[in-house]
Amino acid sequence: MWRARRACEVCQSLAITGYAVRGTLALPRLHLISRGLHHPRPPTARPLRPPLRASCQPFSSLSHLPLRRWKLSPAKPSYQPRRHFWPARLAARLLRLRYLLLGSAVGGGYTAKKTFDQWKDMMPDLSDYKWIVPDFVWQLDEYIDWEKFSKTLPDSETLAKLIPDLDKLAGSFSLLKDLFSTGTSGETAFRATDASESDKQFKKVTDKEKVEQLQEELLRTQLKYQRILERLEKENKELRKLVLQRDDKGIHHRHLKKSLIDMYSEVLDVLSDYDASYNTQDHLPRVVVVGDQSAGKTSVLEMIAQARIFPRGSGEMMTRSPVKVTLSEGPHHVALFKDSSREFDLTKEEDLAALRREIELRMRKNVKEGCTVSPETISLNVRGPGLQRMVLVDLPGVINTVTSGMAPDTKETIFSISKAYMQNPNAIILCIQDGSVDAERSIVTDLVSQMDPHGRRTIFVLTKVDLAEKNVASPSRIQQIIEGKLFPMKALGYFAVVTGKGNSSESIEAIRDYEEEFFQNSKLLKTSMLKAHQVTTRNLSLAVSDCFWKMVRESVEQQADSFKATRFNLETEWKNNFPRLRELDRNELFEKAKNEILDEVISLSQVTPKHWEEILQQMLWERVSTHVIENIYLPAAQTMNSGTFNTTVDIKLKQWTDKQLPTKAVEVAWETLQEEFSRFMTEPKGKEHDDIFDKLKQAVKEESIKRHKWNDFAEDSLRVIQHNALEDRSITDKQQWDAAIFFMEEALRGRLKDTETVLENMVGPDWKKRWLYWMGRSQEQSVHNETKNELEKMLKCNEEHPAYLASDEITTVRKNLESRGVEVDPCLIKDTWHQVYRRHFLKTALSHCNLCRRGFYYYQRHFVDSELECNDVVLFWRIQRMLSITANTLRQQLTNTEVRRLEKNVKEVLEDFAEDGEKKVKLLTGKRVQLAEDLKKVREIQEKLEAFIEALHQEK
Repeated sequence: MWRARRACEVCQSLAITGYAVRGTLALPRLHLISRGLHHPRPPTARPLRPPLRASCQPFSSLSHLPLRRWKLSPAKPSYQPRRHFWPARLAARLLRLRYLLLGSAVGGGYTAKKTFDQWKDMMPDLSDYKWIVPDFVWQLDEYIDWEKFSKTLPDSETLAKLIPDLDKLAGSFSLLKDLFSTGTSGETAFRATDASESDKQFKKVTDKEKVEQLQEELLRTQLKYQRILERLEKENKELRKLVLQRDDKGIHHRHLKKSLIDMYSEVLDVLSDYDASYNTQDHLPRVVVVGDQSAGKTSVLEMIAQARIFPRGSGEMMTRSPVKVTLSEGPHHVALFKDSSREFDLTKEEDLAALRREIELRMRKNVKEGCTVSPETISLNVRGPGLQRMVLVDLPGVINTVTSGMAPDTKETIFSISKAYMQNPNAIILCIQDGSVDAERSIVTDLVSQMDPHGRRTIFVLTKVDLAEKNVASPSRIQQIIEGKLFPMKALGYFAVVTGKGNSSESIEAIRDYEEEFFQNSKLLKTSMLKAHQVTTRNLSLAVSDCFWKMVRESVEQQADSFKATRFNLETEWKNNFPRLRELDRNELFEKAKNEILDEVISLSQVTPKHWEEILQQMLWERVSTHVIENIYLPAAQTMNSGTFNTTVDIKLKQWTDKQLPTKAVEVAWETLQEEFSRFMTEPKGKEHDDIFDKLKQAVKEESIKRHKWNDFAEDSLRVIQHNALEDRSITDKQQWDAAIFFMEEALRGRLKDTETVLENMVGPDWKKRWLYWMGRSQEQSVHNETKNELEKMLKCNEEHPAYLASDEITTVRKNLESRGVEVDPCLIKDTWHQVYRRHFLKTALSHCNLCRRGFYYYQRHFVDSELECNDVVLFWRIQRMLSITANTLRQQLTNTEVRRLEKNVKEVLEDFAEDGEKKVKLLTGKRVQLAEDLKKVREIQEKLEAFIEALHQEK
C-alpha cells in the first residue's frame, strides 16, 4: 500500500510539474505509468519503471495555459477513478476554431489578391491606344471652361424629346408580333374565313405603313443624334484650332516637335528620290487612289482634304502625274509644296486658284515631249484642323482607249505607273468606281483584283450614288456592289459617297451638306440596303486613316531592318573598293571641287607682273609679226630713199593702229588669260590630284570663258596709248639700239627659215638628201627647181633687182627654160620668183643688221654725212616699244579688272551648277560617286525611319 500511495504521489507530482515546467516528460508516458499503478499486472510481469526526464516540446495546444491541480482519489483495488478534463477540451476546440477562422481569412485574402492580379494581367494595356487621342486633348482642361461647356450641352428635357415614344414603339412591336405570329386556337378569329377580303387588305396596308413609320422615326432619331454629334465635333474642332494657334504663337514657350505624319512623309520623299540600284524596294504604306478616268478620284481626295485643290476638266485627262498629298493637323488650312516655302491659304479662293494653276504647271513640266503622262511625283502637304493624318497618292485615271492628241503608249504607261504603286504589299488601294455608269465598263476593278486578289488591303468606294439611284432601274444592284457580290474583286470595306452635283464651283461645305441631305432622304438607307457606317466621305476618311496607321505600325519596323541590311552591304562594298577614301556624295564632291576651282582662280592674282608682260608681249608679236613684216616692212623697204621709207611706214602704222592693232591686243590679252586659267585648272597637283573633277573643271572653265566679256572701253584707251608709242622715234641709248637690232634679226631669221622651208617644198630635196635618204623629186618639183636656178642667175647679175619681174624678164626666163626642154607657165615663174626674191631680200636685210650694229652714233647725228641708213632698225624699235607698252597696259587691266571679273563669273557658274542637279549628275559620274550617293540616301532613310519609329512608340 505504501508503494501504491507513494507511486500516486510521484505520479501526481510528475503530472503537475509536466504541465508547469517546459521540457519535462511527455503526457503519453505519464498516462502509461499511472495506468500501470492503478491496474497492476500479473505477478510475473515486472513493474514498469518511470523513464528518465527528457528535454522535449509537448505537442498539446494547451501547453501554454496553466492547468489546475487535480487531486487523485485514493486508489482502490477494484475501482478506477475517472478523470474529468472537459473544460480543457472545450477550450482547445474553441482556440482551434479561432485559428481556423484566422487562417481562412489570411488564405482567402491572399487568394483574392492573386485572383485580382491575374484579372489585371488579363486586361488589355489601354496605354497602347493612347496615340488615338492627340497630345493636346490631355491638356484641354487647362484651356477649356468645362462648366461653360456643360451648359452648352442639351438639357434633360431636350434629350427626353429626342428619345422615341416608348408607348408607340411598344404598340408597333405588338402589331408586328400579331402580324408575324403563328397563332393559337384562341386567335382563329383573326384569321376567320368569314372576314371580308377588303378588311384583310386594309389591315395589311395599315401594318405596312406602321412599319415604315417606325423605320422613318428610327432614322430621324439617328440623324438627330448624328447632328448633335457633328455639332459637338465642330465645337471640339474650334477648340483644337484655338489650342493649336496658341501653341503656334509660342504662348506656352515649348518647342513643338514635328508631327508623325510629317516625319513619315519626309521618309517617302527621300525614297522617291532614291534610285534602287541594290534591289531595295519601297514597301512603306501609303494610300494609292486608283480609278477609271472621270470616276471621281480627285473629288474624293478633295473631300478628304476638305479643299478644291486639284485642276479640273470636263472629260479631259487632268491628272498627268502622281500627286502625293500628305494630310496633317494644324491650326490653319494651308497647302505647300515640298520644294517651296510658299503657303497657299485654302480658305481663300485666290490662293486655291493659284494652287490649281501651280499643280497643272508642275504636271506639264514633268511630262516630257512626246508623252502624255509622267511617273515623276509631285509632293504636296495639306494642313488643317480636323484633317485625318495620312499619305495619299492620286494616280492618273485608267483609260480604255487612246484618243487623238495622246501618245500611243499612254494606256500602257498609266497601267505601269498604277501597278508600280499597287504592287507594294503594304500599300492601301482606294479603288474608286463610278456609280453612274454600268459596272461592266470598269477597267480598274480587274487591275486591282490582280494586284490584291484576296482584298486584304483594298477599300472600294462607289461614287456618284445620287446619279446611280436615279438612273439604275434596280436599286438592289447598288446593294450588290456595296456588298461585294457584283465584282469578283474583294475588299476590306465598301463605301458609297456623293461628291457634288458636277459643278466645279461648288464649295466643300455645300457638297457635304448635299451628301448628308441625299443620304437622309435616300431609299437605300431607309430600306437598309446601305448601312449608316458605309456612307459619306467622313466615314470613309476615318476608315482609311485607321487602316493606314494600322498598316504603318505593322510594317515600318520590317522596312527599317531592310534598309539596315542594305546599308551594311553598301558600307562593305565601299571598304573593299575605296579603302583609303572618304565617303563623299555628289554634293560633297561638288563642294570640294568648287573650293579647288576658286583657289585656282585666286592663283591668277599671284602671277608676277613680269610673267604677265613676257607672255603678253610674246603672244602679241606672234599675232602681229606677219602683218608688220609683210604689210609694213617689206613694202617700205622697196622704196628708193629713207624719206619715202619713213613716210610709208608712218602711214601704214597709223592705219594699222586705227583699225586692227587694239582689237588684236585685246584678243591676245583674253587668250592669255584663258591659257593661264586653263593651266592652273588642268595642271596635275601630284598625289592630291583627283581626276573625278576633270570634267567639272573643264565645264566650269568653258562656261566662265563664254560668259566673260572684255571691257568695251579698253580698246579706245589702248588705241591712244599704242598710237603715241609708235610715233616716238627717239632711241635714247645704245642698249635700246642693240635690243632693236637683236629683235629685228630674230624676226628676219624666223621669216628666212620659213621661206627656205617653202622653197624646199617647192623644188624638192637637194642632192645631199637624194643621195643620203634615197629621196627623189616629182615632175612639178623638177620644173620649179629649173625655174629657181634660172631666177637665181638673174639675181646674181643684178642684186638690187626690184621685187617684181617685168614682162620681158618673164619671157626671157620662159624661153631659156624651153630651150632646155622645160615647159613652164608664167604664173609658175612668178610664184617661184616671189620665194627666191624673198630669201634674197631677207639675207640682204640680215647682213644690213650687222652693219647697223655700229650705227647708233650716226643715228644720233640723223645719219648726216653717212652712207649708212638704219631706218629699218628704228622701225623695229618702234614696234618693240609699242609691244612693251601694250603688254604693260594689258597686264594692268588683267590684274586690276579682268581677273576679278573672271573670278566672279566662275562663282556664278559654280552657283548655277550647284542648283542644277542634272548638270552635277552629268559632270560627276563614276562608281565611286554612285556608291557614295546610294550610301548617303540609305543612311538618311534609315535614320528618318528610326526617328519615326521612336516617335511612334512614344505616341503609343
